[in-house]
Amino acid sequence: MNNNYLIPANSKKGQLIFNIFRPEDLIIFSTGVAITLILLMTVRGLSTVGTIALLIPALVAAMLVAPIPNYHNVRVLITTVFKFFFSRQKYVWKGWCYREQNKEE
Repeated sequence: MNNNYLIPANSKKGQLIFNIFRPEDLIIFSTGVAITLILLMTVRGLSTVGTIALLIPALVAAMLVAPIPNYHNVRVLITTVFKFFFSRQKYVWKGWCYREQNKEE
């Protein structure tokens, strides 16, 4: 094969837990579920709205680790958007004609 290597498209998934989660994703999800379970066991006699409010930590944690296309999960998307908006926005051109532009200035 002339020393050509074919890497399967899903080779990164083999490094993930259950082919979806990274260790920090499982920590976030398990912490949210644990907080929700503790709240549900300790707080009694709430209405339906109160019970739904107690489920918010688990729902938020589940939404953060939910997989989406083109990114690993929602948490990675939020991090990428945050870095884009709060990083340097002036991009310095250093392309093939960089030296020609500097001669003119």
